[in-house]
Amino acid sequence: MDREPSGSQSGHDAMNRATVARLQMSSPTSNARSGIQSSRARAFASMRARFWIPAFAGMTFGIFALLATLAFALDFPALTGRVVDQANILPPATRTQIETKLAALEDKSGIQLVVATVSSLQGSDIETFSVDLARAWKLGEAKKNNGLLLLVAPNERKVRIEVGYGLEGTMTDALSKVIIQNAIIPKFRSGDYAGGIASGVDAIIDALTVDSAEWQKKAKVRVEQQPDLIDQILPFIIFLLFVFIVISMIRNARGQTGRWVRRGNQTIFIPSSPSSWSGGGGWSSGSSGGDSGFSGGGGSFGGGGASGDW
Repeated sequence: MDREPSGSQSGHDAMNRATVARLQMSSPTSNARSGIQSSRARAFASMRARFWIPAFAGMTFGIFALLATLAFALDFPALTGRVVDQANILPPATRTQIETKLAALEDKSGIQLVVATVSSLQGSDIETFSVDLARAWKLGEAKKNNGLLLLVAPNERKVRIEVGYGLEGTMTDALSKVIIQNAIIPKFRSGDYAGGIASGVDAIIDALTVDSAEWQKKAKVRVEQQPDLIDQILPFIIFLLFVFIVISMIRNARGQTGRWVRRGNQTIFIPSSPSSWSGGGGWSSGSSGGDSGFSGGGGSFGGGGASGDW
């Protein structure tokens, strides 16, 4: 029997393998397998885009927010006494008189009222600057939260009364506003900063101890005369509250401690600011000028009070 040449047999084998490969590639099973692999690749790419883009955006926002918080970190003056006159607008005699009244108020009632003037709000609004300063100084007793801060920023023409948690029922926002408008701002507008601060301190002490009923009447009249003001500023207040919560969450993520508190129908986080001044209140030796060794007592603040300008 004749045999085909070996070269011809090899050619037939190669042709058979090529034919089989073409059939496999054109078969429905092969097409289905390729379609499944393509669908899986597209699904994976879509899933990666769906989760990676929001995650990257959130991380970017968090970094920018953190940098913004650090960029706007405020540099507070040291708590050197019951009167901290960084803006240097109080004559020595007036300062001594005010310090004497504040010391008497604290000895009598335990309420710690501090007057502060600052040369600049450092680009911040007075509400933020004031509450952060009061927290940093920890004014008032820790258990009673009975601290008060009268803050004056003459260069920005702003003034604020910051009220600790424990005094918000007595020194209401409306009452604080009345004191600012009636006792402080009229003298500030005439350039009498010392007289305005002294008058404001007297009014606060009277409202807390002597003549609170009369001041409450004035506050009630003012609220009744301006019923639409709250409605006008309510959206702005809600926006500020949202911003405050976001910043508080960022600070808390950096390891800052704080607490959640219930105010009305809302729950907010109140961060605790570090302070170089230890709690305990009162006097101690160690420094010269003003109230030597004066310090806060660990009180807390939540933004109660009122502001004004002239």
